[in-house]
Amino acid sequence: MHPSPRRDRRAVIAWCLYDWANSAYPTVIVTFVFAAYFTRALATDPEAATGAWGAALALSGLAVAILAPVLGAVADQAGRRKPWIGAFTALAVLSAVALWWIVPDPAYALAALVLIAVGNAAFELGQVFYNAMLPEVAPPGRVGRVSGWAWGLGYAGGLACLALVLVLFVREGTALIPLDRASAEPVRASGPFVALWFALFAVPLFMFTPDRPGRRAPLGPTIASGLRTLAASLRALPGQRALGRFLIARMIYTDGLNTLFAFGGIYAAGTFAMSFEEILVFGILLNVAAGLGAAGFAWIDDLLGARRTILLALVGLIVGGAAILVVESRVWFTVFGCVIGVFIGPAQAASRSLMARLAPAEVRTEMFGLYALSGKATAFVGPALVGWVTLWVGSQRAGMATILVFFVVGFVLLWPLNAENDACR
Repeated sequence: MHPSPRRDRRAVIAWCLYDWANSAYPTVIVTFVFAAYFTRALATDPEAATGAWGAALALSGLAVAILAPVLGAVADQAGRRKPWIGAFTALAVLSAVALWWIVPDPAYALAALVLIAVGNAAFELGQVFYNAMLPEVAPPGRVGRVSGWAWGLGYAGGLACLALVLVLFVREGTALIPLDRASAEPVRASGPFVALWFALFAVPLFMFTPDRPGRRAPLGPTIASGLRTLAASLRALPGQRALGRFLIARMIYTDGLNTLFAFGGIYAAGTFAMSFEEILVFGILLNVAAGLGAAGFAWIDDLLGARRTILLALVGLIVGGAAILVVESRVWFTVFGCVIGVFIGPAQAASRSLMARLAPAEVRTEMFGLYALSGKATAFVGPALVGWVTLWVGSQRAGMATILVFFVVGFVLLWPLNAENDACR
């Protein structure tokens, strides 16, 4: 008996809403509000803050890279995915709530970093099990659309939560909920607010999106079986040429994307002398463009295939990136920055849908664990290369130009991928 179209739509909407829910964490906590609070109120100087924040996120990413494939393999043996999503959602929510007690005192810096590292790892690990649900949630022939819609909704959710935090708590003189600024309560309140947002909008996923049936088996044998399956999958990966090639290509162009996110604001401030407010507005415009791009290209994904969509996105990133390296005015920097944003979203959303199509159903969560690993394994290369070339040449433009190499190499590796594998949608 097949579920009704109404139930299908409800399950899809509930699944997409989880992207809306969890995107508040990286947008408000990791990128904008709490990151700035840590730099200004908890660290001894900006350089020390940058180093400590980067180390915390690096350790968090390392934990994800190690745990994601293992937990994914165990989850495939156990069957159900929602309990894993629920556990990691709860851990991220609790970590965000605890940020309220991080007062503006350097003595709380280590506690803040621990909470950020734990919360970020929980967010990332929850994504592994959430992403693995995509092929079972999306109607036939609409994997690309559902992935793109959810990714676009995620950008919108992160920005909506950020805007509410600014309006309700942070904006000086006009905040709707007055809090004590001397003890940084307006900024500290962003943690519990993100936790409430995350928890509230995650509920529909657990209520309306179906899960696979669980398998009754003792925990020990389940873990052992999952580890054996993971070892077998890793041994077999060289023989799965399409999947292996995609994971390597994604590892490289994702390193380029992550480096772009990490250094975009620094480039704007250093080369174009943009103020903090201007950079914040630019960041919002970039996220809006990325969300619209992810949603708009969702139809192209299902029409042409995820591989072609990623290739189109990489071409857009290369052309837009080259343009932004030669312009001199802030206006054209903003224009081409938004062009880049339009193609960031499709590159991310189509990568998820392509992985969903290539991964064997019986080990799909495990494969999304490897997918998470491919996004973390070389995360240090891009930032290191940009920094080294910038110092060697003495030019931010030259350093940022190295990011284009990651997009070009990713394009070259992805181009020969067997399109027939992508057609299974």
